[in-house]
Amino acid sequence: MARKICSFCGTTEREENPFIAGNHVYICSNCVTSAYKILFGEAESSHYHPESQTLLIPKEIHKILNEYVIGQESAKKTLAVAVYNHYKRIFKREHDQDTSIDKSNILLIGPTGSGKTLLAQTIAKFLDVPIAISDATNLTEAGYVGEDVENILTKLLQAADGDIEKAERGIIFIDEMDKIARMGENRSITRDVSGEGVQQALLKIIEGSVVNIPPKGGRKHPNQDFLQIDTSNILFICGGAFDGIEEIIRRRLGANQLGFGQAKRSKQTDDDVMHLIESDDLVQFGIIPELIGRLHVTATLNKITLEDMVRILVEPKNSIVKQYQKLFEIDNAVLTFEDNALRAIAQKAINRKTGARGLRSIMEEALIDIMYELPDLEGYEIIVTDDVIENGLKPIYIKNSKSA
Repeated sequence: MARKICSFCGTTEREENPFIAGNHVYICSNCVTSAYKILFGEAESSHYHPESQTLLIPKEIHKILNEYVIGQESAKKTLAVAVYNHYKRIFKREHDQDTSIDKSNILLIGPTGSGKTLLAQTIAKFLDVPIAISDATNLTEAGYVGEDVENILTKLLQAADGDIEKAERGIIFIDEMDKIARMGENRSITRDVSGEGVQQALLKIIEGSVVNIPPKGGRKHPNQDFLQIDTSNILFICGGAFDGIEEIIRRRLGANQLGFGQAKRSKQTDDDVMHLIESDDLVQFGIIPELIGRLHVTATLNKITLEDMVRILVEPKNSIVKQYQKLFEIDNAVLTFEDNALRAIAQKAINRKTGARGLRSIMEEALIDIMYELPDLEGYEIIVTDDVIENGLKPIYIKNSKSA
């Protein structure tokens, strides 16, 4: 039997939100309450209506991502189209249900610090939908020590301030997916409770189903009250580095190549082969086929180059350099970085293999002594050189003549 869907807000029928049926249309009790308040002059309900939101087209989504994420053009374009199609499916749903559009979840593959989490956070922020971020390595099968998979939904509900309707249109980002790859074809006697077992547990909620969750998270207990969340319209974005999958791809590409062709293929960089990833490569890595079948869109992110790392420091709207300059400005001081200093910071992050997420800690290390003295530096311009970053020397201090 087809599920009943409210013709006004698009929600599915639940026990706590019963429907009134008309001539091939339905209206939920929440919408009836909202209509009553509007008709009789009461304040309009704060009930969440997704149709009232503005649906951004792919070019607009891509433009927003460009303001916060440097590089990764292919991934941004893929993500923009996938997110647009997902929310178009929800917000612009036609009343007739002759054609049902399946949900397309997303898999982001890229090195540590390449921007996977930032992409998801930026999308959620500008679509004004709640987002829950979870680490797959913390999840275990139900009944084992660790975090139940269903607790991800509790996090999303908390991000939506307890509004179930809003949570059901949110985004869940699951990082470190590669860390829950199954142990291999030769299964051990010990259950893989944080590997394949977690993948199996994720299948149900990612595909779309009504899940019972504890209101405050934690383990499920008998005689406990539960909240029901329908995951059919929740967008799942999974991310992971998948270290070593490049060799799996190369073996597949070179399986039927001999002589000069094989030598030519071996010279391909990791970024070159990652764009050629296929479902079979992920299966061989250790992701179960059923889960791959629910992650229909795959986007790959490249390793961040030195030039990109420098751009990340200064270009985004909320760049790290702009943030520290604002901190100095509050104390009536000016913070300036020489170009060589920025390159030194970027090179340190590359050497540490932390990606862009390591930039802030490097900046903090370099500026900690300066910021300790900052309240006494009113009216100064502080110029950071490469010697400050590489050798721990003091910056250049210039007293502003106007404040002398």
